[in-house]
Amino acid sequence: MYAELKPDRFLKYGRFMFSLKGISKQYASVTALRDVNLAIPDGSIFGIIGKSGAGKSTLLRIASLLEKPDSGEIYYGNERGDTLKGRDLLLRRRKMGMIFQNFNLLGSRNAAGNIAYPLEISGRHKKEIQERVNELLALVGISDKRKARLKELSGGQKQRVAIARALAVNPEILFCDEATSSLDPQTTRAILSLIRELHGKLKFTAVIITHQMQVIKEICEEVAVLEGGSIVERGRVEEVFSNPRSAAARELIYA
Repeated sequence: MYAELKPDRFLKYGRFMFSLKGISKQYASVTALRDVNLAIPDGSIFGIIGKSGAGKSTLLRIASLLEKPDSGEIYYGNERGDTLKGRDLLLRRRKMGMIFQNFNLLGSRNAAGNIAYPLEISGRHKKEIQERVNELLALVGISDKRKARLKELSGGQKQRVAIARALAVNPEILFCDEATSSLDPQTTRAILSLIRELHGKLKFTAVIITHQMQVIKEICEEVAVLEGGSIVERGRVEEVFSNPRSAAARELIYA
């Protein structure tokens, strides 16, 4: 049973960017998460997969400290995250980047303005912001779209802006919440390739949350399978694909 696999069983993969210990979350009569134990290696590309309603969105909100669990503990390295408050919580959140399925960009700003936004609210100087925005536009391959409004950008270009914005403050960890679900297959492959390339250059930890097994197969090193608010399987991607132990993994792989 997966319940036997506690985070300290995975120390052979290296030190951990963060770990969830005994995380549970209840909404009225619905149990969203149930005693989740998960340790994610620093610098890895880690996948969390499950069908709709499995608890992925709740897990993301709790892991990124946007919501508190009913029970359990969250650690970023040796720092406990779920007890942080005020400025300490804000500073920890600034070490995380987020990209989403629907991009979550500001319609009132052009591409450069969207990338500049997190730098502005963190109090960076104007010249520093401009230099960083130019660097990020080049990094994601859209330097020519600096002044483009959102309506002038394709879905793939919007996601590149969103990735650049998420990386603006040099986060330690990048959460990708169904980041390619609204894109066509060719664009999906391009975005996954970009994330993999940026991961190699910038050395952040990436957590890919998705319901698409192909996404996990293309980019992730390890995967955890979520079902009914519990992790039912975890392992190296090639191992899970070749010999899925849980019914949930088999259904996702062979669907």
